[in-house]
Amino acid sequence: MKAIFLSDAHLKNQNSHEYQTLLRFLDSIKGEISDLFIVGDFFDFWFCSNDNIYPEFQIIIDKLLQLKDMGTNIRLFEGNHDFFLDDFFTNRGIQVFPDDAVVDLDGKKLFVSHGDTIDRTNTSYLLLRRLLRSRVFYMSQKYLPSSFLWKVSGISSKMSKNHLARPPEGLVNIMKAFSIEKFYEGFDAVILGHCHQVHFEQPMINGRKKTFAVLGDWISYYTYLFYHRGEFTLCSFDASIV
Repeated sequence: MKAIFLSDAHLKNQNSHEYQTLLRFLDSIKGEISDLFIVGDFFDFWFCSNDNIYPEFQIIIDKLLQLKDMGTNIRLFEGNHDFFLDDFFTNRGIQVFPDDAVVDLDGKKLFVSHGDTIDRTNTSYLLLRRLLRSRVFYMSQKYLPSSFLWKVSGISSKMSKNHLARPPEGLVNIMKAFSIEKFYEGFDAVILGHCHQVHFEQPMINGRKKTFAVLGDWISYYTYLFYHRGEFTLCSFDASIV
C-alpha cells in the first residue's frame, strides 16, 4: 500500500501558483498510489447547492475524479474552511469525513483529523464551528445569497487566523500532547493539519515506533506525508517549477 496525506491547500483561484503546483503534484502521482488522504481545508471555502459549485474548483475536482477512476481511494476530510462536502463528493465515489477518522493501514491504527478541534480552549471558534455545521445552517445555506455566505466564511476564517496567530509552536505542542494520549490508547500514528506548521516525530512508546505528523500546507511548504511498507516519510514537492 502506498498512501499520501496532505492538507491546507486553501484553493480558490485556479491561476494561482499554489493551485497550479497542486495540479502538477496530482498529475505526478497518477497510478502511483493506492490512497490519498486530503486532511481538511483543501478548498478555501465550500458552498454547494444542487451540484452548483464555485467554477474555479472544477479543474481540481476533475483531477481528483481522474485519480479515483485510475484506482486511487480518496478520503476527504472536512476542515474549518470547507464543510458540507458530503452531498457532492460521496455521490462521486469519494469518501467524506466530517470530523476525525480511525484508519487501518497494513494493520497500523491511525488517528486522522484536520485538527481544528484539538485545542479546546478556543471556545469562541468552537461555538461558531458548531453553528456553521448545524442542520439549520446546512439547510439555510442552500438558499442564502452567495454574498452573505462569503461574509460568514470570512468571519470564520478571521477567527481561525487569529487563533493561529498565536505562537505556532503552542498549538503544535497541544497537538503533540493529544497525540501522546492517542499513542497510549493504542494508535500507531496521529496525523493532523490545520496549524500550517510542519512537524514530524517518531517516538518509541512501549517498545513500538509511533508517528506524529502535522502536515504543513500547500501555501508555504508544499509538504505531504508518504506511507509505504509500514514507514512514514515527510516529503516536500518542488514548487519552483512554473
